[in-house]
Amino acid sequence: MVLVSRRARPGHESALETTWEQLSAAAASFPGYLGGQLIRPSAQGETDDERLYHMLFAFDSEDHLRQWQQSPARALGLKALEPHVEGREVVRELSGLDHWFTPHQAQQQHPPPRWKVAVVSWLGIYPTVLVLFLTVAPWLGNWPLPLRVALITALVVLIMTWVVAPALTKALRGWLHAPSS
Repeated sequence: MVLVSRRARPGHESALETTWEQLSAAAASFPGYLGGQLIRPSAQGETDDERLYHMLFAFDSEDHLRQWQQSPARALGLKALEPHVEGREVVRELSGLDHWFTPHQAQQQHPPPRWKVAVVSWLGIYPTVLVLFLTVAPWLGNWPLPLRVALITALVVLIMTWVVAPALTKALRGWLHAPSS
């Protein structure tokens, strides 16, 4: 999985979103493509940058991701994106849930054991899914099951990534990174 962060040029937000849709459609034609997500800047001004976009591309394997990253189709898409962005791109490769639990001082601390990652993941996912099923799911009753599942899981990922997981890892930092006995 790759998370790319880019800042839109003022007035180019719509063009950036359209170009991302085209780039995502190109990625969808590659083997192993699992999906993509454009995460728009917060409309409520909750962040320092109202033009910072995050683009997530997920592939089923490192090989398929590399094929996409080295493809002429991606290069053309990035070239088409350039007039609509400013500054450097920030690229982070993510694997599974591990990125939620990697400390900022990764060189100084080791990632927690997988069983602790699993426990904290469940502590975040269970209440998040429960709340979504109680609040959002009833409104989706007429939607086809695959679309309901797609929306609920997308919301779980977004809420976990930017709200729940950071709060849990901060609150449980001492336990997550405690030395093994």
